[in-house]
Order: sequence, then structure tokens, then C-alpha cells
Amino acid sequence: MSRNGVSAALARTSAVVAHMSTSTQATPLEQPVLFESNGATRTYVLNRASKLNALNGDMLKLMRPQLEQWSKSDLCKIVVGTGIGRAFCAGGDIATVLQHSLHDTTRSKAIEFFKDEFEMNYILSALPKPYVTILDGITMGGGVGLAISAPFRVATEKTKFAMPETKIGYCPDVGASFFLSRIDGEIGTYLALTSETLVGREVFELGFATHFVSSRTVPNLLTHLSDLEDPTSAMIDRTIEGHHTKRLQDEPVGRLTGRTRQALDTAFRHDTVEEIMEDLTKLASTSDDSVAKWASETLETLHTRSPTSLKVALEAVRRGKKMTLLQALQMEMGIATAYCSGASPDFTAGVTAVLIDKTKARPAWSPDKLHDVSDAIVERFFEEDSYYLRAVPTLTPPDFLTNDKQNPMKFALPSEGAILQIVSKVGKDPISLSDLLAHFDNIYSGKQGVAEKVVEVVKRCCDVIGNEGSEVVNLKE
Repeated sequence: MSRNGVSAALARTSAVVAHMSTSTQATPLEQPVLFESNGATRTYVLNRASKLNALNGDMLKLMRPQLEQWSKSDLCKIVVGTGIGRAFCAGGDIATVLQHSLHDTTRSKAIEFFKDEFEMNYILSALPKPYVTILDGITMGGGVGLAISAPFRVATEKTKFAMPETKIGYCPDVGASFFLSRIDGEIGTYLALTSETLVGREVFELGFATHFVSSRTVPNLLTHLSDLEDPTSAMIDRTIEGHHTKRLQDEPVGRLTGRTRQALDTAFRHDTVEEIMEDLTKLASTSDDSVAKWASETLETLHTRSPTSLKVALEAVRRGKKMTLLQALQMEMGIATAYCSGASPDFTAGVTAVLIDKTKARPAWSPDKLHDVSDAIVERFFEEDSYYLRAVPTLTPPDFLTNDKQNPMKFALPSEGAILQIVSKVGKDPISLSDLLAHFDNIYSGKQGVAEKVVEVVKRCCDVIGNEGSEVVNLKE
């Protein structure tokens, strides 16, 4: 579909788009972002429930000066982010961005939105105050960008977490190339390419959230946080941890564990999408029914995604692993600018099909086949001399931020790498499973979920020898 060919479709939705662009002159309760002060906490509340709190330019422009004020205030001890309704934030207002990108006279507005959004992502990563986000509902795309750098990310059973950009012919952004490339194994690569959704507890168990509580306890948790006097990060952690909801005996285990996870790491370790698809094809014929089913479904999913987006997303994740967050965001600023400038028609085709016309059919991607997406097409999004990057702006974080950024994984479950490092350090004498569990229980001060994470990693990555209660652990050869 040509860039001009969607004008009629966009015109049909002009009233919706106009409504999505909420005026900042609205009355307080109609403001797209509300700001609250309560004891130690200062809270922004995303307030577009009918649009699942999708971010627009007005919201970003409201939030930035308020965050600066809170950062400089001695009365503000904790910054909290929440949303009204079924979502924390379902993403950015991409329908309006697309409309602006289609015309020379308004394209700068589309690029400005991404610049404001990515600068907000960086601001939230470097706040001089402890930052808590409540992911009690849909948290996707731009919503992940608001949350993922917080040292305290609270998931509930209602959390639905995804980076859905390849569905709409775009590429994961808001720092995704940085944080997806640093999560355990190849889970980040898998999520970047497939746009699959994580639900509830698995958001916590896979490291995207640092804590897990019941949705009904969130109001009580927020009250306890506001009641803290001169709170330290450790106090905040203990307060949230005190509201943890344990796994029920009949609660199913996460989907991306065991043999499925082994298959995922094997297939998605490659640096080309073609090799990933080749491995998935082989796995779809394996004798392990659960792995074969997962591989077959994943192949089917990837075939529905934009071939250009798949290659751009994989390249971004691989590059992002070697970058700082700000460098990754700047790279993504270039990618967003290229999409807005016509580097691929898939952005128009995908947004129109998925978000505007809401069709279930595969969008009319161009190129339609993976092998037709040349290196030259991918380079449009990354190379400095690319015609499509002429208008890319430089991100300029404000000066009120701290240089001592908070570690977003400090209060999360231990990483797979950290667990395996202890196993490998032991040397010739294998470590007992009980000693390994005690080691991490001590480091994480009894944090809920740590033992389960250690056991899952050991079962998948190690040889366990001995009877129950006296097992010893060795890395698999």
C-alpha cells in the first residue's frame, strides 16, 4: 500500500485521532495525566482509560516539567507511576504519528513525538529519586519504556507485557535494544521478533518486573509506600516484598521454561533471521511434542510479521547489547526517523491494518518475503549517510538528572548468568544444591521467587547428581 493510499482510511478515523490528541487545556479530571502528592510519594497517573492510557505528545509535555520539579523537591521521596483502568500504558499514539509522518508539512511532528518519548525514557532511568512503577494491566510498547528502567517494577496477575512493534511494521523502541539484549538467554530476541505477550507472574520470573503482588493489594501497597519516612531503597524493597503473592500449588509454571526455553535459546541465538527460521523449522519436527508445538507456533507467528521489521529488530537488539541506554535510544531515534521518512512502506501498511482497520489478515508487507529484504534495506535504518536519517534529531537529556543511575535489575530475581557463575566458580568440587540455594537466599535476603528461579536454571543448565536433600550441581558439558 502506498503512503498516499491510506489517506481514506486515516480520514475515516480522523474523529478518533482528534479525540486521542487530548488538549492540555482540559479540566483537571480530564487531563491525560494526573499528578498526586501523598506523604513520601509523588505519583503520575496516566488518565486516558478509554485509550488504554496510550501516550500522546500532550502527556509527555505534561510529565517532563513535573518530573523535574519532583526531582528537585526535598518533599518528594519516591516517584510512582500508575495508570487508570485496564492498562498501565498500552503504548504510544501511533495512529496520530503515522498520520503526521505521511505529509512533508507534518512529518517533523511525528519525529518530535519520538524524540520527546525517548528523552522521557532516559529521564525516568536517571531520576535522582527512587522510582516505582505499577504494571497492573496492559503494559506494552511505550508503556514498557516508562516502566522498564525503574528499580522497582511491580507486576500483578493482570499484567500483560509486550513489545508488539513487528506486528505493525515497526521496530521495538523506547530502549528495547538495550534492555531486551540484557535479559536472560535469548528471551529478549524472541520477544523483539515475535511481539509475543508475557502474562502475570512470568513477567516477574523472567526479570521484566522486580516484584509480584496481587492486583487487589496495590492500593494498600501504595498507602504503605506513602507512609514511609525518609525511605531508602532497601526500605522500599522490603515494603513491596511484604505484599508479595506466592505461587499457588495448582498455578501453572511459566511457558518459557525447561525444554521450551532450551529450544528458544538455541533458535534465537543467531544473528540472521534466516538462521532463526531454519532452526525453528528443524525444532518443529522434533520428537518432543511440546517443543515441536512451540516451534511450529513461533514459525507461524514470525511469518505474519513484517519481514523488514524482523531484520531491523534483530540488528537493533544485537547492536544494543554493546551500547549504553542513551546510545541505544539514539540509535532507535534514527530507526524511528527512518520509518517516518519512508524507509519502509510496512509502517504505513501495518498501522493501517492493525490499528486503524483492525483486520486480522496479514498486512501487505513489502518486501513480502524475508529473502527479499536486502542488507541495503536494513542499512537505511542504521547507516549515518542514509537518506532516511537526514532529519534525525539528537536526544538531549536535561541537566537535573543524576549521573549515578539506579540499577534496574538490583531488586529483580538473580540473573541466569549470576547463578551459573557461582556454579562454575566452585572448581573441581561441585556445589551442593542446598548450598547454592542458601547462597542466593542470603544475598537476596529471603526474597520470594529466588529459590524457584535457582532451581529452574539448575534443572535446565546443570547436571544434578545425588538423592533428594544431598544433590550436587555441575555445569552441563
